Amino acid sequence: MIVQAAHADRNARYFGTGRGVTIYNHVADIGLPFAHKVISTNDREALHVIDALENHETDLNIKEHYTDTAGFTDHVFALTALLGYKFAPRIRDLFKLKLFSIGPIDDYGKVNSLIKDRIDTRLIEDNWGEILRAAASIRHGTTSASLLMRKLAAYPNQNQLAKALAEMGKIESTIFLLTWLQDPLMRRRTMIGLNKGEHVNAVRKVLFFGRRGEFWDRKFEDQCNRASCLGLLVLAVGAWNSVYLPGAIEEYCRRGSELPPEIRQHIGPLGHEHLNLVGHYSFEDGQQYSLDQLRPLRSATEIEIADEEDIEAYAAMSGLY
Repeated sequence: MIVQAAHADRNARYFGTGRGVTIYNHVADIGLPFAHKVISTNDREALHVIDALENHETDLNIKEHYTDTAGFTDHVFALTALLGYKFAPRIRDLFKLKLFSIGPIDDYGKVNSLIKDRIDTRLIEDNWGEILRAAASIRHGTTSASLLMRKLAAYPNQNQLAKALAEMGKIESTIFLLTWLQDPLMRRRTMIGLNKGEHVNAVRKVLFFGRRGEFWDRKFEDQCNRASCLGLLVLAVGAWNSVYLPGAIEEYCRRGSELPPEIRQHIGPLGHEHLNLVGHYSFEDGQQYSLDQLRPLRSATEIEIADEEDIEAYAAMSGLY
């Protein structure tokens, strides 16, 4: 999001010559976001992976977390394992990574070329108390994971805790890499999870059409409030669709069309083509519908006419005619 603020950075890829911030979203497997955070656009996502996992205000029981390449480091592998999460990042240039051995590097055949070094288990043992204290501080909210990892990354070669967590992370990353190469179901789960995140981002872009999709708020608190409102709109779309989808599927099948179960399980709650994002909004009591009295579904003819009216309304607002 483009904005002129103290914590905004320049990033030619996203903003050209401007400055901006990023809304980092966390999306559940039901296809809806459960947390977000406004961060500097040049911050590595790995610093913020664990924050929402530990601080989301929902009843979700998060067991496995997916990110792309920017979301993983050895420290993230270590802390997610300590906090009880499975971490499954989609890593670019996977075969450039190396494996690590705890014991002597024996003859593992073709895998030998992938083994880089041995794990320093003594370093982990000597700092085990500090490792547990760091994990407990994150779990109980004494400190945030992003702040802790930022400080550890600042002096990686001078901080014993940073080095010990890195060694533990190498163990977890080695286990993950071996599992990833042998488990197609894990690879599929990761891709599906990341695609759901991209779907949420697409809906956010559609909803955030006001002010040309730019943040005009310079205060960090105001940016967080605006991001929260945007997230609330996404959840409202998901809630609306979730209520009407069973009826829509039933009506679709009643008209003679077929929707197999293997297709139904991939229908997400964030379809937005049927939503009118421009025009007049009515909040009168007479326009309210309860869950026991839903609005009637539109016919194909009504949808076509409504689309034409939406185009005319948008054109009028844009000054086209």
